[in-house]
Amino acid sequence: MYEELKKVIEDSDNIVFFGGAGVSTESGIPDFRSVDGLYNQKYKYPPETILSHSFFMTRPQDFYDFYRDKMICTSAKPNKAHYALAKLEKMGKLKAVVTQNIDGLHQMAGSKTVYELHGSVLRNYCMKCHKFYDLSAITESEGVPKCTCKGIIKPDVVLYEEGLDDATVTKAVRAIAKADVLIIGGTSLNVYPAAGFLNYFNGSKIVLLNKSSTSFDSKADIVIRDPIGQVLGTVCDSILLQIIPLK
Repeated sequence: MYEELKKVIEDSDNIVFFGGAGVSTESGIPDFRSVDGLYNQKYKYPPETILSHSFFMTRPQDFYDFYRDKMICTSAKPNKAHYALAKLEKMGKLKAVVTQNIDGLHQMAGSKTVYELHGSVLRNYCMKCHKFYDLSAITESEGVPKCTCKGIIKPDVVLYEEGLDDATVTKAVRAIAKADVLIIGGTSLNVYPAAGFLNYFNGSKIVLLNKSSTSFDSKADIVIRDPIGQVLGTVCDSILLQIIPLK
């Protein structure tokens, strides 16, 4: 399977990667639906409730108690998957990363064209005056973070009950529609509307890298269950060795 994936990548210069929480679990960031994921942990309120717009508006203190504890991981670093995708972009093969993650690790690894469907913990803004704040405004404050104008600072992440950013959606869909290879990785494909974007793909090859089965498996040309960092890291390094042989 690795050789098949290597050939698909070698033969294409118009690849789009669509990824989810499984891409970042190897960096120590928990996903939502695995055995140890957030949905299987016990809190005063279910994570789906806490991470909703209405909960944020009515119980911001409880929201931030959970958000600081479980949604921010300042120690996380990019893993082999993130670095491999950045290398493929630099090689001119990968045109875009479309991610459901909010951790910013793709950019940290060097990826330039990243469409963050659900926003980023690294960006925050005042709901009153719209002043921008970085992550430190959240991590270095207590309780509900406030702007200098006294407005509440809100993370630039898409909560339940909120819509996706139109401009980001348009760019992501356009990239997927124009790609000739779509690599899907680390996602259950259970989160909509994001998962529905895959229906815009009109290319020739679909690659699915995920530990568990998904509703898209039957449509994929290649399905690999191994850890995504191992898969992409191994294949990318193999391609690079052919371009720049070891001396």
